[in-house]
Amino acid sequence: MVDSIWNHAFKECLLIDPKEHPMLLAEPSSNSQQQRERTAELIFEKYNVPALFLAKNAVLTSFASGRATSLVVDGGGGSTIIAPVHDGYVLQKAVASSPIGGELLTDCLLKSLESKGVMIKPRYSFKRKEIQLGVCQTVDLDFPSTTESYRLYSQRVIASDIKECVCRAPDTPYDESSYSNIPMTPYELPDGQTIEIGADRFKIPDILFNPSLIQTIPGMENFVEIAPNARGLPQMAIESINKCDVDIRRELYSSILLAGGTASMQQLKERLEKDLLEESPQAARVKVLASGNATERRFSVWIGGSILASLGSFQQTWFSKSEYEEHGVSYVQRKCP
Repeated sequence: MVDSIWNHAFKECLLIDPKEHPMLLAEPSSNSQQQRERTAELIFEKYNVPALFLAKNAVLTSFASGRATSLVVDGGGGSTIIAPVHDGYVLQKAVASSPIGGELLTDCLLKSLESKGVMIKPRYSFKRKEIQLGVCQTVDLDFPSTTESYRLYSQRVIASDIKECVCRAPDTPYDESSYSNIPMTPYELPDGQTIEIGADRFKIPDILFNPSLIQTIPGMENFVEIAPNARGLPQMAIESINKCDVDIRRELYSSILLAGGTASMQQLKERLEKDLLEESPQAARVKVLASGNATERRFSVWIGGSILASLGSFQQTWFSKSEYEEHGVSYVQRKCP
């Protein structure tokens, strides 16, 4: 599966011959030894690259912000990973992960809207034509051979846009009674209908801080069976820092980096900082940092990789093809710690 993605990247997108280029690959902080060795084997045997380096996502995010030591909170689509980085190395024993990511929040929003009678029409299922100036009519189109999974994917794309436009992390933990009279925010769907979104725009982001809220969303009750011990972001961050050496804890508290697409949620940085201030030791100076540019937050790993690969001092650290042939694939653990 992964080699077909790489084939597409090399031949269709980058238009390069892998034999002519050293390769820096970013990998999740939780990658196992077997996965790393399998990756190195595939890269050297199938693509014959001259040299390889495997770098951890959290390290590259840290480099992108100009830091060698930080606590990286990486909110991705499928999961959220918190990894402490010290002097350019991930402290593996303290990495914490949660199955709550952007895709799950999108699913929660979709289910919540459906339970209120809002039907999101996929973009392919209609067309809009102007019947008079400024007045459009929606005409349904029939696509009988479209699969259910494609329909769901198309709905998720729209739900994800709703989430990015109107959702924001609440300043205090979400409470049904205090948010019931919140002003509604309008959102125009692609088919022209305008929906009003109220408490959901605060409730959905608060799942990152209080995962038990998922059980209150119709259709998502079975999530507890999938992830019975999912924890909120502040708890995970404090657990992760507490597993680190006592000498570096203060430094980690003062440089918590937000990265990934989910980190672009409005008010997430302020809320995380507020919760950590309440729960962390008094001596700690809590500082949550995030790039002001949402694109930089999404691609911080890529930016960090480009910085690392262009350093003169980095050129001696490559794992070369000759070293692979001489020492075997297990040598990747020594060359790419």
